[in-house]
Parts: sequence; structure tokens; C-alpha cells
Amino acid sequence: MDGNALSFLADPAEQPEIEIRVNFGTFAGRDATVAEVDDLARDLLGVLHRVSIESLRRHELDQGHEASIHQVVVQAATADAVEPTSRDVLAGRLLDRVDAWARRCIELRHVEGAGIDALR
Repeated sequence: MDGNALSFLADPAEQPEIEIRVNFGTFAGRDATVAEVDDLARDLLGVLHRVSIESLRRHELDQGHEASIHQVVVQAATADAVEPTSRDVLAGRLLDRVDAWARRCIELRHVEGAGIDALR
């Protein structure tokens, strides 16, 4: 690590055209596995030529509170759609696939006491 920047200031990024966030940890009581994220990618590559998926743990803190959540974030653009379509139609298709994926993952393996009952 000698001489290499371990930390750096990122350039402000453009907002993605389509972004879907899954509050995975809230309902599963755990993080999504790498295999689960790979399954999601395969599902989405039926609709898109290219997609970005982040599996992240987010910490929000202030002087008196702390929260840690696990989210899966999908970012896509209509230009990457397998079949030309509008943003709204593509977003709906992606949302359906992402939601179905999340429900399958959570129903197959969740931590007791997580918010799975809210999914029913």
C-alpha cells in the first residue's frame, strides 16, 4: 500500500435512470449472499444487456442513535434494455423481477423475528 491512495474523494455521480432499492436486511434479518445476488443478476439479464447491483450495509449515526441496514440496489438504463421500451415499462418489469427475487430469498432463508410477516 506504499504510496497508493487508500481513500479518495469520489466524483459526483450522475443519478441512474432507474434505481430500485430492496430493504433486504429488514425483512430477511441477514445480508443477501453473493449467490443470491448472482441469481438476481441472471434474472435481470433476461431483460437487460447490462445492470449494476450493489449489496451494501449502510450505517446512519448521530449523537444518540445508530442504525445499520442491508440494502440491495439495482441500477439500470433504458438504453441497456434487451427490447426497446419506455423507462416506465422497463422499470415495472425490473421491479417485478427484483421483488420476486427478494421474496424467494427471504422465504427460503430468513432469521426468525425479521419482518417476514409483513411480506404476507
